[in-house]
Amino acid sequence: MKIKQSAASVIFDTLNYTVMILLMLVMIYPLVYVFSASISDNALVSSGDVLLFPKKVTLVAYKQLAANSDLWISYWNTIRYTVVHVILTLITTAAMAYPLAKKWLPGRKLILMMAAFTLLFSGGMIPTFLVVQKLGMLNSIWAIVLPSMISTWYLFIMRTFFEALPEELEDAATIDGCSSLQVFLRVVMPLSMPVMATIGLFTAVNQWNAFFDALIYLNDRSMYPLQIMLRNILVAGTTIQGEGDMSLLQTMKYAIIMMATLPILCVYPFIQKYFVQGTMIGGIKG
Repeated sequence: MKIKQSAASVIFDTLNYTVMILLMLVMIYPLVYVFSASISDNALVSSGDVLLFPKKVTLVAYKQLAANSDLWISYWNTIRYTVVHVILTLITTAAMAYPLAKKWLPGRKLILMMAAFTLLFSGGMIPTFLVVQKLGMLNSIWAIVLPSMISTWYLFIMRTFFEALPEELEDAATIDGCSSLQVFLRVVMPLSMPVMATIGLFTAVNQWNAFFDALIYLNDRSMYPLQIMLRNILVAGTTIQGEGDMSLLQTMKYAIIMMATLPILCVYPFIQKYFVQGTMIGGIKG
């Protein structure tokens, strides 16, 4: 049986769809423009003639970027920083969030208050740098990964998710002879894929786009991530080699933006279903 909609409902749906379409166009246009500019003639891009569709299509900017070894070194650095950071973040955050989700943990409220304190106050950039320096982690992957390994916000999201899991499942596993570690690994973790995927994606995006820590802690050019090279081209206005031919500067800017953005855009569709579930469930207390 088809339900007849009122005039007010039809107007609301029409306005809702119109607003969503406009928002979609606003979000899609920058991606389309960057891609079009990256394969267009540099002179037309510089003069502002490229607004939506590419003009005088050429791949010379991509060819020049691909021929430079520094690009692939920085690409590899970004990939390994991101992978190591995501793995360590998920392991340490889950290991800390799981016991904090249990009411029997001694000093649970005090630990939660101390964790929440770090949301408002931090040691600051200079003390953090001195700690990293004293630990001998400068110019290493650990200077990028360890200082930001645990996020208090992600910790609370994961703790809330663990609290919503049925305790009967853990009790049944304990009766079957599982230890606390086995319950965590065999029961809790398989059920936590939504929140793990969500936090993993957030962490990966943040680390992939990060450049400030690399500016502070890294002096060796061979350790630079991709975003440092992107910054040098966008902000410093230099070519990928630092000096020389500037005739492709504009198209190279957009080409390297596409190359830096594409991996994250390709990963998201594969974990979208987990991402949506983790975003909703992790923010609701059971």
